[in-house]
Amino acid sequence: MPATPRPAARTPRQQPVADLLATADCPLTSFELFPWRSPEEERVFWQTTRELEALGPDFVSVTYGASGSTRDRTVGATEAIASHTTLNTMAHLTCASQSRDELRRTIGAYAGVGIRNVLAIRGDMPGGPTVPFEQHPDGLANATELVRMVRELGDFCVGVAAFPDLHPQAHDADLDARVLVQKAEAGASFAITQLFFTFERYVDLVQRVRALGCDLPIIPGIMPVTRLTQISRMAELSGADLPDWVVRRLSEDESPATVRQVGIDIATELCERLLEHGVPGLHFITMNRSTATREIFGRVLGTGSAARTPAS
Repeated sequence: MPATPRPAARTPRQQPVADLLATADCPLTSFELFPWRSPEEERVFWQTTRELEALGPDFVSVTYGASGSTRDRTVGATEAIASHTTLNTMAHLTCASQSRDELRRTIGAYAGVGIRNVLAIRGDMPGGPTVPFEQHPDGLANATELVRMVRELGDFCVGVAAFPDLHPQAHDADLDARVLVQKAEAGASFAITQLFFTFERYVDLVQRVRALGCDLPIIPGIMPVTRLTQISRMAELSGADLPDWVVRRLSEDESPATVRQVGIDIATELCERLLEHGVPGLHFITMNRSTATREIFGRVLGTGSAARTPAS
């Protein structure tokens, strides 16, 4: 069976991602969006959502700001997608700087609008991913506790984050693998990685988790760099700089059109290698812009890569 994602095949709305992973005959495809902050951003959000909907992804996710800063907007955007599109929807949830009661209310809000897929993430402090985490006086200590809370409060399918490029605070590959296993033991059904560019880093993470006896599906997160100004944004999002080889390729010709094409080439090459390796899916971080993502998606669909294996 080809390992390329399926084109334009729609899934019934609000299916648990775990069920899709368990029954899929080829890798899943999914897209990440963030909630709008203004009327203009809302217009772009819906244009992008409709363009991505036409590709027939298995699900889309909506991010949740640091310290719960976009709580209401995330709930509203997630409900709107679920209500007004054919898309299977997943809501992000972070626990940083929030009390247990605040988290329970958010989880209840998701249940109230029919959302059953939740990506449970510890989240960063307001200063970013490299700022040491401080537990809220009435909050949770980590994502493992958040997974447990979400599972206890409803019939949710819970995903978690994974770190191929190492967690920006611990910098310990073995610890990252052990924490991911702990999340699975707490009730997580799958993981989505932070953005990364080095194929071997993903393979290493999966191997470490498998060596611990855990078969949690780990979906790679893909984000193309289409502008040189995104380099600092990447560091802000992931807590790590872009690899030197990526910066060199992007900087060989700094004309905007060339940088954009090189960024798309790098992401496409990574997707092709991941599909050949047998990943369970590809999750595209879109930043609410669909053009580059749709180009990568179209190029990958035409690759006819090697067969999917259960290795990931």
